[in-house]
Amino acid sequence: MASSPELIPVLITVEFSPEMIAAFGEVSSRLDLMVHPVEQVEDVPEDVWARAEVLYTTHLVPEPAMAPALRWIQVHSAGVDRIIDQPIVQQEDIRVTSASGIHVTSMAEYAFAMMLYFSRKIPALLAYQATSHWPTGDEYDALGGTELRGSTIGIVGYGSVGREIARLAQAFGMKVLASKRDVLHPADTNSYTLPGTGDPEGAFFERLYPPEALATMVRECDFVVMTVPLTDATRGVVDADVIGAMKKTACLINVGRGGVVDENALLEALRTKQIAGAALDVFETEPLPADDPLWKLPNLLISPHLSGVSDNYAERAGELFIENLRRYVAHKDLLNEVSLDHGY
Repeated sequence: MASSPELIPVLITVEFSPEMIAAFGEVSSRLDLMVHPVEQVEDVPEDVWARAEVLYTTHLVPEPAMAPALRWIQVHSAGVDRIIDQPIVQQEDIRVTSASGIHVTSMAEYAFAMMLYFSRKIPALLAYQATSHWPTGDEYDALGGTELRGSTIGIVGYGSVGREIARLAQAFGMKVLASKRDVLHPADTNSYTLPGTGDPEGAFFERLYPPEALATMVRECDFVVMTVPLTDATRGVVDADVIGAMKKTACLINVGRGGVVDENALLEALRTKQIAGAALDVFETEPLPADDPLWKLPNLLISPHLSGVSDNYAERAGELFIENLRRYVAHKDLLNEVSLDHGY
């Protein structure tokens, strides 16, 4: 008589609805779900850590000795910079997958909200409303918006979010330029993609630039949108030289990670109106300290790292995990597998 397949202990430290947990269990009778929504590694019992073969987590990972059976970590976010240097992640027999792709609708819409915020002169409109002032004459003429149609957007990082921004930019009639680490392979493979979104084939940009040519790309752009993850290669990639190459009428939008933009260089550029404006959803230090001078800039819009947040987040994260659980049980390639060499 053939022996029964061994169970796969799956530890989930993120809170999901009972319905979603049930959906995880329906993937395979081999899955042994251990649900422990916690805030700290120490809150998970030692015997649970010792058994876990699969871990679903935000950024909580154990020391290697605590989880000798662990083989796969699914992260609840697109970025893995908070765990990439942890000893257990660096082990050769550990696979890590991200939630890249579940945020694309929300983050792309945020980027366009910021572009429209500046192009339609929303800051000036709010200022007039605050003083109950109806502009006329030159004031009125100055409120004329700049159409997105015919303008140029530069997307720094052509991953899942960048590709969805490019798709929407096509609909707006914008010229799309993009920067990508590997310009020889513009297509996106083995990544989670929401149906009807993105640019899997790599067809929605007019030109693709390597990171080394970023300053060349931004010279043409009316909007520069940062979507890159934070790695050793991307830290400070938008420095004083890149900002200095931007048009005076251009705006910078960052939905990637705070460390990819030199905040001091951006502060000076905004103070001196070297560029027209910026919208930052991410910062080098979060929360942004109350005494940070960035708060006081009238041509900067600040949001508290929320561009990827929507009421669909947990559902889409769960759907991605279900697909990867199916693949794991069937010994197939996982979606969004992280490269330790590249950091994402």
